[in-house]
Amino acid sequence: MAVRVEVSQVIDRPPAEVFRFYAVEHVQNHPRWDPDMQLELLGEGPLRVGSMIKRVNSRSGQPVEGTMEVTEFAPNKAMSMIILDGQLEMRGRATFEPEGEHGTRLSFDVEIPGVEEGTDTSPLADGMRRSLANIKRMVESGA
Repeated sequence: MAVRVEVSQVIDRPPAEVFRFYAVEHVQNHPRWDPDMQLELLGEGPLRVGSMIKRVNSRSGQPVEGTMEVTEFAPNKAMSMIILDGQLEMRGRATFEPEGEHGTRLSFDVEIPGVEEGTDTSPLADGMRRSLANIKRMVESGA
């Protein structure tokens, strides 16, 4: 048993630019699009399969420490991670697909093993949509 949440957003920039902002510069930029998250790369960069990231999620008011392990890093195509948020495990994947002449469809797919079907995932989906909107705004504005 597991639940899955999927969201996507078209960004008016090519996949290489969106991938650089989201994946290559993930540790620096994630707190910019999600201010409730603080990240620290454990070990030396650049980010690649096997990289470990310490994370502190303060979304619920009480900081929750966890980790992120990069399990896929396919330039301009996809990035996947196993995320431990306290005791909760999530498997996240971001994909970067060309859309139109110069755009990218950035899609997030998060699976939470061990959580029963029918569990309310709307807070997670809302947060993912907010992150996508922030990423779109930042990438398109060159911020």
